[in-house]
Amino acid sequence: MSRSTPVLALACAAALLAGCGGTSKEDKAKSQVCDARADIQKQIDQLKGQTAATATVDGVKGSLQTIQDDLKKMANAQGDLSAGRKKQVEQANQTFTSDMKAIAGDITSLSATDVRARVTTAVQSLATGYQQAFNNVDCG
Repeated sequence: MSRSTPVLALACAAALLAGCGGTSKEDKAKSQVCDARADIQKQIDQLKGQTAATATVDGVKGSLQTIQDDLKKMANAQGDLSAGRKKQVEQANQTFTSDMKAIAGDITSLSATDVRARVTTAVQSLATGYQQAFNNVDCG
């Protein structure tokens, strides 16, 4: 046995553990979905932190746009997910997208005064819809 054999064996083992030099498409897709899910939660938390006195139309619209972008990221990643996870994400995305469109349509068509008055109710509906839709999406 030459001196290079143990080094070569370690190098091969390291390559196997590293997944042959990269992350699988499925791992990347799962990461994209989970990152987007976390960002949606962050946006909802920010919206929930607003009050009638602090809510602005631009702030609400910005958060809703970010959520829409995150939902698109999830949809784009679905094709690389395993069948079970793909189904979870598709169902959650469809449910939450429907809820969000209804709420976003209500909020974005209102005046600044009306937005301030309705933001608490709308955000609570959005948060509830998010929890119901994405509760079963595994990011663990």
